[in-house]
Amino acid sequence: MPDTRLTSMAVDRESMIPPDGGAAGSLPAWAVASPTTAVIGLQWGDEGKGKIVDWLAARHDVVVRFNGGANAGHSVVVDGQRHALHLVPCGVLHPGTDNIVGNGVVVDLAGLRGELDALEACGVDTKGRVWLSERAHVVMPWHPVEDRLYESAAARVAGAAAAVGTTGRGIGPCYADKALRTTAVRVADLYAADRPARIARITALKNATLKALAEVAATTFDPLDAAAIDAAVAADAAALAPRVTDTARRLGDAVADGRRVLYEGANACLLDVDHGTYPYATASQTTALGIGSGAGIAGGAREVIGIAKAYQTRVGAGPMPTEQANAIGERLRERGREYGTTTGRPRRCGWLDVVLLRHTVRLTGATRVALMLLDVLAGLPSLKVAVSYSLDGRTIDAPPALADDLARCEPVYVDLERFDGSLERCTSVDALPAAALAYVRFVEAAVGVPVSIVSVGPDRAQTLLR
Repeated sequence: MPDTRLTSMAVDRESMIPPDGGAAGSLPAWAVASPTTAVIGLQWGDEGKGKIVDWLAARHDVVVRFNGGANAGHSVVVDGQRHALHLVPCGVLHPGTDNIVGNGVVVDLAGLRGELDALEACGVDTKGRVWLSERAHVVMPWHPVEDRLYESAAARVAGAAAAVGTTGRGIGPCYADKALRTTAVRVADLYAADRPARIARITALKNATLKALAEVAATTFDPLDAAAIDAAVAADAAALAPRVTDTARRLGDAVADGRRVLYEGANACLLDVDHGTYPYATASQTTALGIGSGAGIAGGAREVIGIAKAYQTRVGAGPMPTEQANAIGERLRERGREYGTTTGRPRRCGWLDVVLLRHTVRLTGATRVALMLLDVLAGLPSLKVAVSYSLDGRTIDAPPALADDLARCEPVYVDLERFDGSLERCTSVDALPAAALAYVRFVEAAVGVPVSIVSVGPDRAQTLLR
């Protein structure tokens, strides 16, 4: 369920962005010139995309989610208050923005209703501002059950390592049904006359599948009730009906009218179903390559801001070459509050991996990087960055395609000068300690694009521009 600790966001849209990272003067051209901007995670998620989307939304007219589902959680901190959004785009916190949940998103109807209700209850007006694509696919009650049973069955047949480590929210099975088609439900289907018959037919198929999976997993399964499911879906459909529209057309009209558009990526590049650390990935296209199909518009984004932590984290199963299962990893976790926004699961932590970062910068076409949580590194006894891998006696500078090969990679580190002190009060990049600024410049040189944003704390004001 979404975080209900929401407050009214009746604030001035221009004043909430610190000019030049807090110094006097105007914003840099890249922050105001592009008519279309995308914010994409460059690691395994949880990089702080929500903060940057929230920050940029003040100067955009439309904010669009184009992939993923309620397994993604974006945290935004305003005046010390943390807000967690899962399906509603972060632009909702800015009066005057339109917010689109695109066709590429898989939607938990009850979760979306709960999130909207919580926003409304706390004074955030969402009416006429949050739109849901009629072509988006629906996460149905059987999907989370299927998700968990597949994980349990795989682990029982082939050992714990065979499980992917999903959030259990039904995202993968929903996308699978989208491709299978005969067992899929789209938002538009909620309003069709044959909806009850469709749900009854799919429920019968799913009950047979889930019963067989439960037997493999050596667990019990209570058959799903098609009538109860249809009644719940009908209530959700009625509540959401005013928001359902052809969002691709709405977005196209906005672009034609010269409105500025911000694309909000969920998950991150290393979780991309095609280009991530497969099979330990999510089920959607998470890079900027997915914007066209997930939002229903050609051309993508002119400015692509890739978001990366100053270190590395991962949730769930899968290889992570720079993981530090030791005191360093624990310190990063505690200082960075590295626990999942959606699940609360502790994140695995380790040193920054620029092998993977170079790969994702190239893959998503990032035009610049936002380096997040730099303040978490302050005070560490040492500071390392992985610049290449050793695999079977060879040095490689790109990740291998096979997850098993990536798991065998030994990172080759460089040691960088450590830095102390509090970064939270720095009001410009130039005010950073010399060693912290050197770290930023090292990352910039390693990935080949500018590091144009440096975050030194969770609040909007702790966002420094270059």
